[in-house]
Amino acid sequence: MKVGMISLGCPKNLVDSEVMLGLAQQGGHELTHDAASADVLIVNTCAFIDSAKQESIDTILEMARHKTDGSCKRLIVTGCMAERYRDELKKEIPEIDAVLGTGQVPEIVGAITGIASNGASPLTFFKSGPLSGQSPAPSPQPLPTYIYDADTPRLMATPKHYAYVKIAEGCDYKCAFCIIPTLRGAYRSRPADSIVREARALAARGVKELLLISQDTTFYGIDRNERGALARLLRELNAVDGLEWIRLLYLYPTTIDDDTLAAMAECDKVCNYIDLPLQHASNAVLKRMKRPGTRQTYDRLLTRIRERVPGVALRTTFIVGFPGETKADADQLCAFIGDHAFDHVGVFTYSHEDGTSAFALEDDVPARSKTARRSRVMSLQQTLVQGRQKARIGERARVIVDGPSSDHDLVLKARLSTQAPDIDAVVYLSECDPSLYRGGDFVDVEIVGAEGYDLIARP
Repeated sequence: MKVGMISLGCPKNLVDSEVMLGLAQQGGHELTHDAASADVLIVNTCAFIDSAKQESIDTILEMARHKTDGSCKRLIVTGCMAERYRDELKKEIPEIDAVLGTGQVPEIVGAITGIASNGASPLTFFKSGPLSGQSPAPSPQPLPTYIYDADTPRLMATPKHYAYVKIAEGCDYKCAFCIIPTLRGAYRSRPADSIVREARALAARGVKELLLISQDTTFYGIDRNERGALARLLRELNAVDGLEWIRLLYLYPTTIDDDTLAAMAECDKVCNYIDLPLQHASNAVLKRMKRPGTRQTYDRLLTRIRERVPGVALRTTFIVGFPGETKADADQLCAFIGDHAFDHVGVFTYSHEDGTSAFALEDDVPARSKTARRSRVMSLQQTLVQGRQKARIGERARVIVDGPSSDHDLVLKARLSTQAPDIDAVVYLSECDPSLYRGGDFVDVEIVGAEGYDLIARP
């Protein structure tokens, strides 16, 4: 069969897509980028917030048209939306032939052929779960337990010079706004030897930058009673030949220990970059969010990180408009951002999601206030960053080339070690012959300009 896939959502979901593609290829199926020519189409969905659910539904409907207009014979829906709304998807979109939740990644080959590994139709995997309504019905579906390992086939969907490695799956926290524990199951770490073997295999294929991901990367090993496991893992990965950069994403504020910070400071390949979703800075909001932290503990944590990892770049995300948030709470958030000079900030407006504990609260912040507060935070961050970026003109730095800029044939897109792919600002490399550079090349540059969040440099 000729198989096409559309992967939506976060890098964690992308790794699942890469595994499914690897399993499909191992099963003898041909892969295609052309949806119109595919015999089987797979949509790996996201269901974290309303906008992600809408994107997933729109994509499924778009792919469903290929069953009547093209050669598509089977449409498969996988991922978080499939885990959350199994029967409803099939009922409301009858073109769907199979729905596989987050724990059913290995069943993808059976779903492609129409025969599950146990000989049953994949449709027998459907369970109930509300797609809309006031409250979720109890689901008999057990929580997912699957996680891939170093021996699992995987077909990379990223540029060949960087790859995401999922070091754990699931989450044990009960944040009020989040449904991830329901969709992904309890936290479960991969054995370190499996991760290191995967890293070696990726490096042998030309991967230069390894991005370690999970729902809480600093919780790694704690579920296995392995204190200090992340620091040990970083030191082992630092010794892998061929790797140049190792980057940590999705750290949690209460699980960053001194051992991890020491390993970051000592290991030359580990980027001085911390992605730390804090979500808010008002104690009242944090308490309602069920986040285990306060403004005061966050202040101390950020100070400690900067002391232990000199030159560290800090990325964080915030949610505005959570139930009960006041203007005073938003003022505290802005003051916090002004105090700590974050390098990268993302801001989401609160999405009232069924299945979360916050759904029982009144969604009492008007949509226009949510939008205005987000705009205020982003405007503040832009002002703060622009000043710091302009101050960097004249600096020399090392960048990794990602490839040609989509805006200009003679400009390359590159990144500093303090910039993660896809989510952060970039460095535009000009005054050079683009034909001399390939994706994954490292270049010493001089920063010659700043434009918004981005920097401009030349070799």
